Amino acid sequence: MIAQVETKTYTAEEYLELEINSEERHEFINGEIVLMAGSTLNHNELAGSLMLLLRLALRGKSYHTFISNQRLWIPLFNNYTYPDVMVVARPIELQLGRTDTITNPVLIAEVLSKSTKAYDRDDKFAAYRSIPSFQEYLLIDQYRLQVQQYSKTEANNKWIFSEYSCAGDRVALTSIPVEFVVADLYENIELDVIPNPA
Repeated sequence: MIAQVETKTYTAEEYLELEINSEERHEFINGEIVLMAGSTLNHNELAGSLMLLLRLALRGKSYHTFISNQRLWIPLFNNYTYPDVMVVARPIELQLGRTDTITNPVLIAEVLSKSTKAYDRDDKFAAYRSIPSFQEYLLIDQYRLQVQQYSKTEANNKWIFSEYSCAGDRVALTSIPVEFVVADLYENIELDVIPNPA
């Protein structure tokens, strides 16, 4: 007989108290506190490049851009996450009673890793879609040249999927006035040194 290990569950209040005093970042998913995995060089470069492209294009416009360390609350699921990149329309809306947790993203981008790509595409995207302000999702592959874009339409919450896998492809965002070339996003990324997935 195999003994089952019980997973400890926490309240959101317990999570936030622990997170404030922690040197590491954790997500809060379905009552579980999950340590966030470390990032690769490509992961950091891609998140940083996207952040720079967005910040330059949105200069002087009514948006804030955040990278990695900004906590997001998903009310319907009562989950807390740290998206790789997030764009928020002004004014910023915060979780009631908090000064450090955003609730109104317009665009979220995640850089895919081998351990999180299925979660980012499925359960995490489903949770993000429950946020009323959320309109666009970018999934950026760190192992090959590929950007996947999900754009919300006004027709019954339908989402349009687009995929870009050529350096010269132009990604036109629909939620914010930004357009960029895939090659600019992947500048300085050495895809050929990344081993093929097993």
